Amino acid sequence: MSDFNTLSNEERKQQHQKLRHCAESFGGEDRFLQLLEAIRETKPHPIVATDSRFVMQSGTITWNKVIFDSTLQQLLKARTRESEQGNLLPDKGAKNHKKVLNIVRTLKPIVFHVRPTTKKDGSGFFFQPFEVIDENTTRLNPVFDALFFRSVASVKSVLAYTPEA
Repeated sequence: MSDFNTLSNEERKQQHQKLRHCAESFGGEDRFLQLLEAIRETKPHPIVATDSRFVMQSGTITWNKVIFDSTLQQLLKARTRESEQGNLLPDKGAKNHKKVLNIVRTLKPIVFHVRPTTKKDGSGFFFQPFEVIDENTTRLNPVFDALFFRSVASVKSVLAYTPEA
């Protein structure tokens, strides 16, 4: 995930709107941030839960496939490279190209469903881990990155962003 401050105004606006929609669908910004904090505090990382779910008082995240710790570790390495080069996929000749491509193939079909505990808080939302731009360019979905990896302070700044006129 690229640094929010290095994005164009249009890309910042899009990320702001996506996260704002997610927060509103989960009961508001405070509940959404509580969810992020609960995820950050959980060890081991909730994404490797064997029952493919994360449950907290204000809601639940479920997904349709078990993610192994080795896959998570590879994804974290690829995520760092994405912030440097703007693409999760390394060049075709790179040593780790096949590993990263396999991670993308493994995780791409997974759908995450985030639902608040009570219907009055919102309808929830769903997302996939990646945005495929073209056959050579794949990026982490900003919602996936915000929910599981970015710092809470970073997500707060995206939510507080005021688009320029």
